[in-house]
Amino acid sequence: MQVITAKHKKGNLDMSALRVGIIGQGRSGRNIHSEFLKQLPEKFQIAAVCDLLQDRCERAAQEYSCPVFQDYREMLNRKDLQLDFVLNSTFSHLHAPITKEIMEAGFHVLCEKPLARTAAQVHDLIATSKRTGRTLAIYQQSRFAPYYRQVCKVIASGVLGDIRMVKCAFNGFSRRYDWQTLQKFNAGNLFNTGPHPMDQVLGLIGRDIMPNVWCKMDVVNSVGDAEDFCKIILSYPGRPVIDLEICSNISYNPYTYQVYGTYGSLTGSMSHIDWKYYIPAEAPEIKLHEEPLPGPSYCSDKLVFHEEAWDVPDEDKDLFSSMAGRFYQNLYDVLTTGAPLAVTPEQVCQQIAVMEECHRQNPLPKKF
Repeated sequence: MQVITAKHKKGNLDMSALRVGIIGQGRSGRNIHSEFLKQLPEKFQIAAVCDLLQDRCERAAQEYSCPVFQDYREMLNRKDLQLDFVLNSTFSHLHAPITKEIMEAGFHVLCEKPLARTAAQVHDLIATSKRTGRTLAIYQQSRFAPYYRQVCKVIASGVLGDIRMVKCAFNGFSRRYDWQTLQKFNAGNLFNTGPHPMDQVLGLIGRDIMPNVWCKMDVVNSVGDAEDFCKIILSYPGRPVIDLEICSNISYNPYTYQVYGTYGSLTGSMSHIDWKYYIPAEAPEIKLHEEPLPGPSYCSDKLVFHEEAWDVPDEDKDLFSSMAGRFYQNLYDVLTTGAPLAVTPEQVCQQIAVMEECHRQNPLPKKF
């Protein structure tokens, strides 16, 4: 991988900020990336922007004071822009082919999720990255979510014992009607919202295996033909069962995570988490009684439970900025010092393979 060490010149000043070209100025390219990056001028400079729509190009030229293009290939061919990396925030079905094209043009690339539709496409992108020596990064910023890091911290502490099941719910109620409802654009809940919780739960069952997959998909409220109801069960011998929901037909969201352990359990949202457990050394001994218990009684276990709680810290209450900041800091370190990617393409390949199997089990009719 090539590490960017040379500084660019702007007037008489040396600027160490990485120069980024952004393809796409929709909700993701503009609202998620461009508006965040312009807050970090010491690390990132928006050096060029591309969008198919002329009005978006005109807006970007005013907001970022940079060259704009309606053809991304024209932007890639402009060597005078001195781009350090290119952000691919195009339609989901174009992520894989355009990402490959960016690397072959000689640029490091950050691609929005989902990276691809199939694991075979991801393998091809990984091979292209190795062949060209360009960094292939994928915007899976939810790996850095404060609530997820706290769940992992509690599990790693061992206080809950052996983890037998983890439930994760990224649910809500909506009737969506944009391109994210169409299969032909690699849309639907699993490819759109799903990469966030899927990346998280794969870290809990293990990123070293291909889990067994059961999935049920359906179209409930969407006006398109891609799923807006998705229930997934992941399992693997010796690993916790994963119960994941990404549904758009539930108005009640009692939890984001629930964890079932042998000594206790955890439940919580993105802002507050509770966990409760007993300490085995403090537990009284119990013995099996095969004969009926005396009198009309039930089992009585005198366990002392310890309860703890977590609230999202003030500095992380802006969830978007918290996740994006940590992700982009890692990307900056990768490109400037050769630090390892926190989210690797190989890990994303596992995610895409699971999603591919989910879609294989649920061939919904294509109507558009």
